[in-house]
Amino acid sequence: MPRLFPLEKIRNIGLMAHIDAGKTTTTERILYYTGIVHRPGEVDEGTATMDWMEQEQERGITITSAATTCLWAGHRINIIDTPGHVDFTAEVERSMRVLDGAIIIFCAVGGVESQSETVWRQADRYLVPRIAFVNKMDRVGANFPRVITMIRERLGTNPVPIQIPLGKEESFIGVIDLIARKAITFENESLGAQYIISEPPPEYIPELERYRSKLIEAVAEHDEQLLEKYIKGDEITSLEIKRVLRQATIRGSLVPVLCGAAFRNRGVQPLLDAVIDFLPSPVDMPPIRGVSLNGRRIESRPPSDDAPFAALVFKIISDSYVGQLAFIRVYSGSLQVGSSVLNSKSLSHKRINRLLKMHANKREDIKDVYAGDIAAVVGLKKINTGDTICNKNAPIVLESMQFPPPVISAAIEPKTKADQDKLGQALNRLMDEDPTFKVHIDPETGQRIISGMGELHLDIIMERLVREFGVHVKVGKPQVAYKETVKVPAEGEGKYIKQTGGRGQYGHVKIRIEPLSSKKGFEFSSKASGNTIPKEFIGPIKNGIQEAMSYGILAGYEMEGIKVILLDGSYHPVDSSEIAFKIAASLAFKEAAKKARPVLMEPIMKLEVVVPKEHLGEVLNDLNARRAKIEQIEVRDGTQVINAIAPLPEMFGYATDLRSLSQGRANYSMEFLFYQETPRHISQAIVSRIRGL
Repeated sequence: MPRLFPLEKIRNIGLMAHIDAGKTTTTERILYYTGIVHRPGEVDEGTATMDWMEQEQERGITITSAATTCLWAGHRINIIDTPGHVDFTAEVERSMRVLDGAIIIFCAVGGVESQSETVWRQADRYLVPRIAFVNKMDRVGANFPRVITMIRERLGTNPVPIQIPLGKEESFIGVIDLIARKAITFENESLGAQYIISEPPPEYIPELERYRSKLIEAVAEHDEQLLEKYIKGDEITSLEIKRVLRQATIRGSLVPVLCGAAFRNRGVQPLLDAVIDFLPSPVDMPPIRGVSLNGRRIESRPPSDDAPFAALVFKIISDSYVGQLAFIRVYSGSLQVGSSVLNSKSLSHKRINRLLKMHANKREDIKDVYAGDIAAVVGLKKINTGDTICNKNAPIVLESMQFPPPVISAAIEPKTKADQDKLGQALNRLMDEDPTFKVHIDPETGQRIISGMGELHLDIIMERLVREFGVHVKVGKPQVAYKETVKVPAEGEGKYIKQTGGRGQYGHVKIRIEPLSSKKGFEFSSKASGNTIPKEFIGPIKNGIQEAMSYGILAGYEMEGIKVILLDGSYHPVDSSEIAFKIAASLAFKEAAKKARPVLMEPIMKLEVVVPKEHLGEVLNDLNARRAKIEQIEVRDGTQVINAIAPLPEMFGYATDLRSLSQGRANYSMEFLFYQETPRHISQAIVSRIRGL
């Protein structure tokens, strides 16, 4: 069956923003105006189509990204609505990886907030072209020019308004299109579905011309022909402005800025027009790059149905009706139900049983998918987020995603024997879905430990265990996920020699460890010759070291930021084995780590606190007591905004304390930044407590 829409008529976009900037509300209006739903859902009422999970409807927040498809102006738009809360930043990360373009939504009052910066950097990392939508123009304190300035200064980009607001705050009724020089107002009776295009009011003409002149100047700088016309003073047409602005947007040189009030049903249709006009189709993007199976050769796939099939798995969910669903973005080729694909990571072949087009949690069976499509696949067992599925005759490994490490942990145990049997399976399914959720067994206590991105993240996991899996658990008090590293180089030697009646065990390893300047990750290299340690034992040695690093020597926390060099060793032609060298390497690492001045590291969080001026002093004093470092205090529409960094161990219970300090008027957001060495006196107390000294 041929594709219904040509590639150039497809847009794969995501909506990203700080929490409560209006992403889901904007998505609901898009679905309404494109005819997907008959009435827009509301986040506050728990009726939003894209917030389909019970927890999302009850809490009024987006927890998991949701995909849907709609039609506008003869184009098909695949949309991913993502969470704004930092605890669910993995949803944004994996969505950004597979999108061709993004709408970044800013609150007209709050402007560029902490999570706004985070999602902007994620878009930078994946080179995603974007347009900006300044939402909530109807709110008291809405300030369009100030948001433009914040986008320019805080995000280091070049925002170009293509609209200005018509009216202000309560009197906001529509927008003025700078390119067409037209006013657009929206009718309340039709929930904004009907709108009127007219001449702008005379009092807005000077502002219109001033902004339009800046728009033309910014666009002309990106095209020689336009620049020549601009210098000569010749008229530049709307088509020319759109053509060059589209090119500059796709290159990332300019960011078109629009405005509106999605909750009041104003400004969404022009936003859809801008998606079509300025964001790229798959053919506007360069060929996707990857590597060969052995990692030695660069491979690429053009966005074409005729190229070999290649797709990236960007999300896994467990569905109670159809089992495991794998969301894929198809970069090249086509795929039909019944055909077979290669998972280039596990090198396993899979048969495609069903293909689904998703609309939030609703699904529609389809027979095939093509380049540029986003769909879900049923029946791909043992597949993970970030895996590539491709044509077995033209294998490729596409770049995966990088996720931040979990920073908070808690012990968990089942309430009953029946829960015990189901708990492990449920946790494994949740780990398959969420790359930032981890589970491990503490080797000393035997407790099952769960780890995540924050207290809210773990709360949601607990609720899902009960609601989706019927598992009731007891959870310990949340604990900080510390890490361990080393400060100086050191050497260690490990021998594992065991003689029994028959064949013995022999492994002998000498290593050197060094701190990595980044304090992240793990590097391994070998200087040992094949005469001392055969090549087949190098892999087990590396594995033994990594296993030893998973349980540090100070307080049992995972170790990282370490480079390991295999220096020497010896083997026995009969008794040496993989397990012997694995154990010897573990012993060598522990010996070296003890001599390398091991230290504890704590997660440092980026913090933004919005507080009324009269409570600023109390809040600052409290932050100082929490070892926070204040980086900036700025005034934002009558409130004080504190930007700081603070160690996570000191921030437990902050939400309650902040409410108490500010009579419930302050709010904050917090996200992981990096790991930093814990102060010595605090580190000693933690180690003593864990060791029971």
